[in-house]
Amino acid sequence: MIVLGIDPGIARTGWGIIEVSGSKVKAIDYGCFETSSKEELSIRLEKLYLEISKLIKIHKPQVLGIEELFFNTNAKTALIVGHARGVVLLCAAKAGLEIKGFTPLEVKIALTGYGRAEKAQMGKMVKAVLNLKELPKPDDTTDALAVALSCAF
Repeated sequence: MIVLGIDPGIARTGWGIIEVSGSKVKAIDYGCFETSSKEELSIRLEKLYLEISKLIKIHKPQVLGIEELFFNTNAKTALIVGHARGVVLLCAAKAGLEIKGFTPLEVKIALTGYGRAEKAQMGKMVKAVLNLKELPKPDDTTDALAVALSCAF
C-alpha cells in the first residue's frame, strides 16, 4: 500500500509518501511545497492543487493521511490553512483515494505513545522508523511523514 501524508498549509505544505508492506514501512519520497505571500491566495491554491495532483499521478497512493485542523487562536490563519486543506482533500477525492484525518495528538500517540511529545522526539521517531540518514527539513516534511506513518500504524 502506498500512503501519501500531508501537513497542509498555505505558505508550506509538507508531504511524504511511504510504502507499507506487512509490518515494514519505507519512505518513497518526501518534500515541501512552498508558495509566496506576494501571490494572490487563488494562485497559491492553484499551485498547491497542481503539485498534489502531480504527486498522486506519479506515485499512485491508495490512501491520503492528512493532519486535521486544530483550534488556532488566529482565526484568519486557521481559515487560510483550511483552504489549503480543502484543496488537498479535493485532489484526493478526485483520485478516489481513501482519506484518513489525524489530529496532532493522534499523530503523536501513534508514533511515540505520548500525546505531548516534542517536535524533536517526533522527528527522531520518523527518522528511526523510516531508517532515514537525516531528519527531513523543514518540519512540515517531517510532520507529513509522521501523518503517513499514522496511517500505516
